[in-house]
Amino acid sequence: MLELPIVSDTSPARTKRPEWLKVRLPMGENYRMVRSIVDEFQLHTICQSGNCPNMGECWGAGTATFMILGNVCTRSCSFCAVKTGRPTEYDEDEPRRVAEAIWLMRVKHAVITSVNRDELKDRGAEIWYRTVRAVKERCPETTIETLIPDTKANWEALERMISAGQEVVSHNMETVRSLYRKVRPQAKYERSLEQIRRIKAYGKRTKSGIMVGLGETKDEVFQLMDDLLENGCDILTIGQYLQPTKMHLDVAEFVHPDMFAEYREVGLTKGFKYVESGPLVRSSYHAERHVF
Repeated sequence: MLELPIVSDTSPARTKRPEWLKVRLPMGENYRMVRSIVDEFQLHTICQSGNCPNMGECWGAGTATFMILGNVCTRSCSFCAVKTGRPTEYDEDEPRRVAEAIWLMRVKHAVITSVNRDELKDRGAEIWYRTVRAVKERCPETTIETLIPDTKANWEALERMISAGQEVVSHNMETVRSLYRKVRPQAKYERSLEQIRRIKAYGKRTKSGIMVGLGETKDEVFQLMDDLLENGCDILTIGQYLQPTKMHLDVAEFVHPDMFAEYREVGLTKGFKYVESGPLVRSSYHAERHVF
């Protein structure tokens, strides 16, 4: 996966969300402009598909995280709001449309992500490559972060995905080792670490993101930090897990902002070059700050 969802269920049995997790509804001229471009070019965004709570803020600033390779994921992660199933969409014109939309939005830093396409032999790597190249050619001054899925150890596909010229490559660990089978049943903790290690060896700035509030302990989060650093991760994002529907995992805890501040301080002390940590932080939140 890709981004972290916002709570949409209002069942009275659910724990009431604390004040620090409330967000304003999207509005404003820039928000409407971004939405019209996304609609006009028939594009997907993780902002919409993942029900991101920061959509109003980011779209209001004229930025969005584009999601390529369709809107249906082959994985069935128990935390994610993106649809799961057998994808039918494979649009070879998508790279051009993404590049044109980014050019029209005049963004200085673009974030691109995708669903998992495990049914494709190359995991969608060719569309990934063409999309980044198209953006670089249409918008040569724009820096790019790609938030890529697990390639299931298809390292040739990984190299193709990350060889198009993007400045930052992100792959989310999502949670601590002990919760992987529960949270990411089709992923492997060690395999994701190896993917990050290979991205770093390729010479890219590396980034990963996790959710808290799923039942992890503080020590497990610190161990995950150590594991990421040992495998070459430069940047870490930490945000609160929010249950998208009753069919998804329950929230075990609403982590207090003070704990997020502690995670940020510890992460920087341990050696991350940048740590974005807060209840509403998502993988691409303030991504422009992570190009250094």
